[in-house]
Amino acid sequence: MLIEGCKHELEITVPAEEIARETTRAVTKLQAKVRLPGFRPGKTPASIIRARFLNEVRQDVLENLVPKFFQKTVADEHLDVVGGPSFKDVHFHEGEPLRFKAEFEVAPVIDLRDYRGLAVRYLEPEVTDEDIEKRLSDLREQKAQYVNIDPRPAGQGDYAVVSLESLAGLDKPLQQDEMSILIGGPDQLPEFSEALQGMTPEEEKEFDLPYPEDFGQQELAGKTVRFRMKLKMLRTKELPELNDDFAKDLGDFETLEKLRGAVRTSIHREREHAAQQTAKEDLVDRLIESHEFPVPDAYVERRVESEAGAQFERATGKTIDIKVLKENIDWAGFTAGLRPKALHDVKASLLLEQVAQAESIHATNDEVDRELQRISRQEREPMAALRKKMEQNGSLDRLAHHIRTEKTLNFLFEHARKEA
Repeated sequence: MLIEGCKHELEITVPAEEIARETTRAVTKLQAKVRLPGFRPGKTPASIIRARFLNEVRQDVLENLVPKFFQKTVADEHLDVVGGPSFKDVHFHEGEPLRFKAEFEVAPVIDLRDYRGLAVRYLEPEVTDEDIEKRLSDLREQKAQYVNIDPRPAGQGDYAVVSLESLAGLDKPLQQDEMSILIGGPDQLPEFSEALQGMTPEEEKEFDLPYPEDFGQQELAGKTVRFRMKLKMLRTKELPELNDDFAKDLGDFETLEKLRGAVRTSIHREREHAAQQTAKEDLVDRLIESHEFPVPDAYVERRVESEAGAQFERATGKTIDIKVLKENIDWAGFTAGLRPKALHDVKASLLLEQVAQAESIHATNDEVDRELQRISRQEREPMAALRKKMEQNGSLDRLAHHIRTEKTLNFLFEHARKEA
């Protein structure tokens, strides 16, 4: 009987003769184990076992018959059960059939509607000459060299190498023997630049520095600290010339023009990937909007638990058993904000699975092997050992599922109506 959404309830009856057979089995099992005065091992009469161990026999019978007949009933009715069932209203009296109710959830039946030709906003990315010059400028910055200059008064644009120690204002003193400061730099606190202006190498100076309330380091935020600073040396930044030699130094580029072409291609791929990812997310949203179906709470809870565990690991760097986490925090409060996204993600996963089945999309062995090779190179682990480990912990199946999902998203994007 359907209760609501994906929730079902079954009233199940176990025949009395089945109970009698199961009771005999439970008594026989106890006969072999119990030791009672006056009886040899295994020879205690069944009537005594029944009388002395009534609760144990009863519990054994229930633990065997209830799940057994539940599984038989859902199989007979072709129900796709998700999560664990709960049993209630158990009526178990000697000489009568066993009756109980089972509440459980089933996987939703999705009536897959049109998914080809979904409209999505998408504009093919462009790469300008200015974009290329900006990327080349960034590459020059990465190859910059910092050269010591002859002693002179420090000024704007110099890189000052200083030693720094706090004299007052902090609970825990701060000391750095070598710190580089760009005088007048946009990311530099102006008080440092003002203190360094006009200083010469080996000169020392004391000054007060009031940190803003919203400063990134909590131990410094809102405090005024007195520092002693010594200028050790001055450096200047030298950028490499933008020419063919620079191109050759970066890799397999014979000329600067070939490097520019490679940079254009790289930027285009980055923007194309980002634009397509956004379009695919929009397509999934459209797919969800056009399909109304119930989602089992078990699916949503599983996704919530996964995200909660991931958040805990990101925050602490440690993994934790979800049962332990639930026991030690306000689980409902902690996960309330996670549930809307979990529901969205579960719906997306179910719909993409339906599309993959309808279009016979799957991960081929070659595709799985290529991804394994990539991970093997990245982790510097032999591929055979990596495959064995992933088979054992179940991540190989997840990898194949991920490949299938990505192929399904690509399919939806390829068949979408792209509108600028």
